[in-house]
Amino acid sequence: MNSDNTGLLVKRAKKGDQSAFTELVEMYSERIFNLALRILKNTDDASDVLQETFTAVYEKIESFDGRSNFFTWLYRIATNFSLMKLRKDKRTIYTDQDMEEKFDNPDKIQIHEWQDLPLKDMLNDEFRKNLENAIDQLPEIYRSVFILRDVEEMSIKETSNILGISESNVKIRLKRARVYLREQLANYMDEYVKDEKPF
Repeated sequence: MNSDNTGLLVKRAKKGDQSAFTELVEMYSERIFNLALRILKNTDDASDVLQETFTAVYEKIESFDGRSNFFTWLYRIATNFSLMKLRKDKRTIYTDQDMEEKFDNPDKIQIHEWQDLPLKDMLNDEFRKNLENAIDQLPEIYRSVFILRDVEEMSIKETSNILGISESNVKIRLKRARVYLREQLANYMDEYVKDEKPF
């Protein structure tokens, strides 16, 4: 997506240009829906978040001051709606303390860096299926950080702004998310390593 084009559309939309706003919706709807779906794991809920997000954007776009990237601002709204829905539905929300108790001392655990995997393995259907299943099991508080940082490739700073937590907390939660996923994928990764050995 061209950031200059997005900026022009935002300026036009702020002035009440309906066609510009429609273009923004068309540009970002799929990504916002997929973000909500990854967090909520329910298509109806994701559709609700998509509608709520762009309703809020329509109502608040005049107040968007451009200090943050429009995409980051949009993601913050969508993520907030998704997390509010989780709390409203009273789904299990894990805390940092829960994960500390589960994984004793995550700072001392050797974590596999997903981005270090060869591209061919990241595109492998079997790996992606196993990873998606593991992400589904990731506690919500860590799923949002992992999705924004490692799936959507947002920066630490952007993830911090979207979730409203410090950059250090983003790093801690991301580390714990990777620990959790490493545990979930242990069997698959062990088999992968065996298959890759020449003898």
